[in-house]
Amino acid sequence: MSDPNCPAAPAGQPQQPRLLGPAGIRELARRLGVRPAKRLGQNFVVDPGTVRRIVRLADISPDDVVLEVGPGFGSLTLALLPEARKVVAIEVDAALAGALPETVAAMQPQFAGRLEVVNADAARVRAIPGAPPTVLVANLPYNVAVPVLLHLLAATTSLARGLVMVQAEVADRMCARPASPAYGVPSVKLAWFAAARRAGPVARTVFWPVPGVDSGLVAFTRRDPPVTPASRGEVFAVIDAAFAQRRKTLRAALAGWAGSRGEAERLLRSVGVDPGARGETLGVVDFARIAAAKSGSVQGGEPSAHIRSEMTKQSRGPDTIS
Repeated sequence: MSDPNCPAAPAGQPQQPRLLGPAGIRELARRLGVRPAKRLGQNFVVDPGTVRRIVRLADISPDDVVLEVGPGFGSLTLALLPEARKVVAIEVDAALAGALPETVAAMQPQFAGRLEVVNADAARVRAIPGAPPTVLVANLPYNVAVPVLLHLLAATTSLARGLVMVQAEVADRMCARPASPAYGVPSVKLAWFAAARRAGPVARTVFWPVPGVDSGLVAFTRRDPPVTPASRGEVFAVIDAAFAQRRKTLRAALAGWAGSRGEAERLLRSVGVDPGARGETLGVVDFARIAAAKSGSVQGGEPSAHIRSEMTKQSRGPDTIS
């Protein structure tokens, strides 16, 4: 398979990896009988310059095992393979999953052994075959970007960092700080796992079909979650309750979670949180403290002295996505 969008390098210059461009992707789609599915959020990157930029920003080392979600026809996969020790690509579309190894073998046969394709739903996968992945690099489907990212961070603890392309509005939410307009559930839950930042914009014109919105790159680095006796599920339940009725005070928003407005106020005051505040003003450490207050009262115990000390230290320092 040849790609007119990626000509051979002049003599004496390093040969660039062969990548897919608009013509190559449309030809693959025609041969496979594949049409982009809106229900799967399929918008394929067709610009070689964009995938080179993504790989450069991801800063992949030769020892990294890259996890890619939704490789589609392989435009990003082909740029990742020369840089990493291995690429594990999770693709929910059976036709695309089956065709990807053939595309790599045709365009970059020297790197075909580095690819492993998993035909599965990334939002449900529980174990990644082979060596534990260290980096996530992906063009995440618009409709499931946040759930997929949170699931993978929870299920694949070996992921140390990543660079994902998501809808621009979603990128803003992922990286928002407390009290900012975009701050909400995605901001706080991602902060449990990692520190995230915007890594640049992506124009809608690099996709096929062209979506109705622009995209953005989000880089993240995993960090330890807040020290708390509460489980992640218990902390996330507080976050969900606090933002379910965003304009309500925490006293009112957490009434159902706590059992009553009075109990919500008691728990909030016990950890030094103003019951009249709103959820959008709190960081992930604050939510962990609130969850721990209820967890301790339900279990009939209090956090250990060590945990109380660590929680106090965290509450004094930055606990938002940076």
